[in-house]
Amino acid sequence: MDTIYHLMEAVLPFDFISYNFMKNALLAVLVITPLFGMLGTMIVNNKLAFFSDALGHSVFTGMAIGVILGIGDTNISTIAFAVVFALLLNYIKRNNTASTDTIISVFSSTSTAIGLVILSSGGNFSKYSSLFVGDILSITPEEIGLLVIIFAVTLVFFATCFNKLHSLSLNTSLARSKGVNISVIENLFSVLIALIVMLSIKWVGLLILNALLILPAAASRNISSNMREYHLFSIIISVFSGILGLILSYYLNLATGPMIVIISAVIFFSTLWIKGQVES
Repeated sequence: MDTIYHLMEAVLPFDFISYNFMKNALLAVLVITPLFGMLGTMIVNNKLAFFSDALGHSVFTGMAIGVILGIGDTNISTIAFAVVFALLLNYIKRNNTASTDTIISVFSSTSTAIGLVILSSGGNFSKYSSLFVGDILSITPEEIGLLVIIFAVTLVFFATCFNKLHSLSLNTSLARSKGVNISVIENLFSVLIALIVMLSIKWVGLLILNALLILPAAASRNISSNMREYHLFSIIISVFSGILGLILSYYLNLATGPMIVIISAVIFFSTLWIKGQVES
């Protein structure tokens, strides 16, 4: 880690890089934003924006379970609950006649309410309120290591399952005719979303997590002419927004997460305008 720090100090001309907490934040941004760029494209393609948002809200129930069971590290309980939550949602979606949005909304609101009730008992909820906005400046090298591991897992998943997941997003009947095990791919992708959401929500914030997943992919879709450009531009937009948002938040003394979202939103509306000009 010290070698990486020295390299960053030598390459980057910004004075904030002299602070260790800013180095950690920049490293985290360089890991999280490509993840969001890659994952966001498939979330948009598979119409899972509401699903990822529901997973984020389940963090409170996961924490509440950890508190009840006396688990010291609530990350364990939140990740475990999110995985079960994602798999259960998929199962009910496949075996229920109600609309997907309705099912997700019911699960999201119920799990959030249960978690908030448990965590707020005794007036202790204030220590969990930081989850709403996040604080990437407090991330540690060990936590960055966890993000690097999930980044590697995501690369492996995309390398092995990308075509199957893409065919699923186009047409489930076509995917099934090609021999794709739809339930397995959906479950694997949902678990991956759950892991990334739970591992990053503390640093990104519940209120803006879904925006960081969706905006770069949506902006990329406005200006891409093929699938390769779609994924590439999404990653570029996500990384650019993350780095610029971190730098501006430091110099303007503003919250990092919301600043990243604002930049992503500006890029989205710019690409939407460009798309409109091209089509007209």
